[in-house]
Parts: sequence; C-alpha cells; structure tokens
Amino acid sequence: MKLEPKVLENRFVRLEPLVERHKEALRVACAADPALWRDLYIISMLGEDFDRHWARMQGEAAAGRTFPHAVVVDGVCRGMSNYLDVDQHHNTVEIGSTYYDPTMRGREVNPSAKRLLLAHAFEAGAQRVQFRVDAINARSRAAVLKLGAVQEGILRHDKVTWTGRIRDTVHFSILAEEWPAVRDRLDARIAAFG
Repeated sequence: MKLEPKVLENRFVRLEPLVERHKEALRVACAADPALWRDLYIISMLGEDFDRHWARMQGEAAAGRTFPHAVVVDGVCRGMSNYLDVDQHHNTVEIGSTYYDPTMRGREVNPSAKRLLLAHAFEAGAQRVQFRVDAINARSRAAVLKLGAVQEGILRHDKVTWTGRIRDTVHFSILAEEWPAVRDRLDARIAAFG
C-alpha cells in the first residue's frame, strides 16, 4: 500500500489535508455539539482541549501514522475525517475520528466523504479498511453498516473516554474484494442527492 495525503474532491465535499488554515473553522464546528464530545468521543475537542488534540493530530500526521482531513463544504471546514493506524506494510488503514458540524449530518456529506476516503485507500493498495465505533453510538454504527462494512465483533472495555466512561468498541471492515459492491452502493446513494 502506498497511501499518501492528498486533496480528494467530489461534487459535495472536498477533503484537504488538515493544516493550520483549517484550525479555527474546525474549532467552531466542534463547538457546535458539546454533548456529542461529552457523551461519545474518547477525546474532547472543546475549549482548551482543542489546542492540545490539534497539536497531537499534527504530530501524528508529521510522523505518518495518521492522515487527518478537513471536510470542506462550500469553502468552509465543517468537520474532519481521518486515516488512522496507517500500516503501509500490512496494507491496512482505519477511517475514523470523524466529526461533522450538526448541520452536515444526515445529508450527502458523510457518504461523499467516505466514498472519497475508501476509493483513495483501495486505489493505494489497501486490502482492508476498518472502522472502530463506540458501542453506544447507534447513529455511527448504523452509518458504517449502511456503507456496506461487515461487523466483526465488539472489544469489551476497550477504551477509557476523557470523561472516565469505559467504552466498548465495535469493529467493522471492508475488504478489497468487497469494495466494488460497496462503491456501487455508495455511488447510487450519492446520485440520489441530485
């Protein structure tokens, strides 16, 4: 796998490597839903925590472990979605740490962004793309299944969130041989948005 950060774009979203010029717009997008950060995410991107986790993401990107993307809609960063645990040797990558401003949810943004990220990963030689979702996050679990990912199992008491809650993590994956069918289904969903 030769996965590299690059701009990915279709008619609904533009995914750009997450850099300093996206920082303040992402901060605003993250602040739009404090309950989501409190109730579901492992980390907080609210208030003073934002700068600390921004620096961590930038450091991991510089080391090549993650490729964070700004999700740009109508020229404004409205969220993020990232390649995590990039394993160029074993041809695997995770898509995760996805967050959208609440006004972007339930629309064309998520399927469009996932279509771009999945295509880029598989075109780069990925054999497996995985997703890890908090077991209590019903909306994200449903969205990953709707993509066509296969649920593989649940790791019990896998993570401790920033609030101290013990999290169970649901693992999903899409394999290279499954990608054509997933791609066709995604394309049909995206086409329905007009």
